[in-house]
Amino acid sequence: MRIVRACAEMGIRSVAVYAEADRHSLHVKKADEAYSLGPDTVAGYLNAHRLVNLAVATGCDALHPGYGFLSENAELAEICARRGITFIGPAAEVIRRMGDKTAARETAIAAGVPVVPGSDGSVANLAEALVIADQLGYPVMLKATSGGGGRGIRRCEQPDDLRRNFDRVVSEATKAFGNAEVYLEKCIVNPRHIEVQILADNHGNAIHLYERDCSIQRRHQKMIEIAPSPQLTTEQREYVGRLAVQAAQTVGYRNAGTVEFLMDKDSSFYFMEMNTRVQVEHPVTEEITGVDIVQEQIRVAAGLPLSYSQEKIAPRGFAMEFRINAEDPKNGFLPSFGKVTRYFAPGGPGVRTDGALYTGYEIPPYYDSMCAKLIVWAPDWEHLLQRSARALRDIGVFGVKTTIPYYQEILKDPEFRSGKFDTGFVDAHPELVDYHPRRSHRELAAAIAAAIAASVGL
Repeated sequence: MRIVRACAEMGIRSVAVYAEADRHSLHVKKADEAYSLGPDTVAGYLNAHRLVNLAVATGCDALHPGYGFLSENAELAEICARRGITFIGPAAEVIRRMGDKTAARETAIAAGVPVVPGSDGSVANLAEALVIADQLGYPVMLKATSGGGGRGIRRCEQPDDLRRNFDRVVSEATKAFGNAEVYLEKCIVNPRHIEVQILADNHGNAIHLYERDCSIQRRHQKMIEIAPSPQLTTEQREYVGRLAVQAAQTVGYRNAGTVEFLMDKDSSFYFMEMNTRVQVEHPVTEEITGVDIVQEQIRVAAGLPLSYSQEKIAPRGFAMEFRINAEDPKNGFLPSFGKVTRYFAPGGPGVRTDGALYTGYEIPPYYDSMCAKLIVWAPDWEHLLQRSARALRDIGVFGVKTTIPYYQEILKDPEFRSGKFDTGFVDAHPELVDYHPRRSHRELAAAIAAAIAASVGL
């Protein structure tokens, strides 16, 4: 939907693809054309040759890979190039290099960007991993070389944890990314997760759009993102922005990308990884800068220079994104797929909703549980907290459980409201799931009717 909207504003016709399970998805209804990939669910979206064949057959000039499935797949970019389709993203060799976490570390080091101490490349086996972990000192992070999205990663507090998790991470990496290689990093305990949005064109221009704070996460999956970070000073903000641009220029990056950092208790920054695609949380950056990142992606892919210079970019106010997941926080965040019996989006100043929900839509069980993104902007941090609370009260998703009430509890927490939080926040506050679920009007009516019937019976 985000890409369809950007194309519509630029006067570009959009062609969507869908698995049969997604026939009734909103992007299918809103794109100018839509074509089925067949009965397969995940597999259909992972068939690069089929996707490019459809692009050629429907007369497309370019292909936007989105932010999931093959969005960081170098082979897709190569196939596009061979077939004369412009890939809206960086070159295949850059995707391949930055998608390999050990190669990305080497690139960061070459760019003069500090990295977390870790293994020199991938580790061959458990025995080698145990030796390296002992040298680094526990706790350590065991990571898939091609990992991402919080998958293929385990924290190991002691040798027994590493022994127990090694084969699991290798297996998960193989299944999820087709690459069994893993590596080790020293674990920075409860850091802040800071990432920088960059844009680069084919004319030697590279800029950053300032940072996002993604520290509110569960099991390495982001839940709330904030731009700019309420925890950084102006000097820190400028410094980490320069580091991100240095890394992008060193690798010869083009298009939109995100350089992710960990910030420790001493306010030192360490390169973590680079995402060679548009991020789920890109809207908060758009809200504070006024830059349409997806349109800039399309412009760069078309050979045009960036619309902005670094001097023209300045953050304005604060923005926060809530990932609305179809999950039940009170039941271990288990997925809650099913039919949306009623949905209404929030509105008012500074409120934006990106999503694919509508009343009657059936959320399929085959994919990620995120079904919408609520983005809120305000001129200052206190106003952002107030407006976000109001927007979360306004939004209504019924028929499935969602993370909305959980976010309402987070907004009440003094630590979060202070703007001083880290990646350990969710684990440190298990009490936040002890909320009273919001009832729909239908549920309330049924409860009232039951109460009346009971009183009559008495």
